[in-house]
Amino acid sequence: MAEENQLGNKIKQIRENNEMSVEELASKSHCSSEIIESIESGDLIPSLTPLIKIARVLGVRLGTFLDDAPQTGPIMVKSGKSNHVIHFSGKEDHPDTSALDFYSLASGKADRHMEPFIIDVHPHETEEYKLSSHEGEEFIYVINGEIEILYGQDSYLLSAGDSIYYDSIVPHDLHTYGKQDAKILAIVYTPF
Repeated sequence: MAEENQLGNKIKQIRENNEMSVEELASKSHCSSEIIESIESGDLIPSLTPLIKIARVLGVRLGTFLDDAPQTGPIMVKSGKSNHVIHFSGKEDHPDTSALDFYSLASGKADRHMEPFIIDVHPHETEEYKLSSHEGEEFIYVINGEIEILYGQDSYLLSAGDSIYYDSIVPHDLHTYGKQDAKILAIVYTPF
């Protein structure tokens, strides 16, 4: 899992560089010590929400966890084919499987304020959805398939060609609608 644990290794490195204990990071990010340790060891596939909270506590952009060697010039991805994929559970209560495959479209771009991704969204085995929130904004464009977004008390069904832009502080959940995979373009902005 060494290749897949680039994320956990990066979080651990930044935490240690900040001379912060696992317990201190857990307390400040409102995550348990067990979750932090599991992310760092690669035993847990995290959802985006705790990663954003961890990034804020460590004083870094979310993209810092995804970057290898930052570049100051433009970053180009041909035909939407990014080799940089990150797996997120999408669900904090089902952290052992990946329902979202994030292909970073800006990996390596230094000092970026937006995180653009192509995301393959896979169906969940359950139809019980837990809404989560984080600071920032999200723009979603459906490339193919259908997704449902639960946003506060509302529900939005989007098909290929549809888009939605929302404040991420409102509790939300994004998942496939039905049993087929979907592909979306997502641009996530988190203030720093």
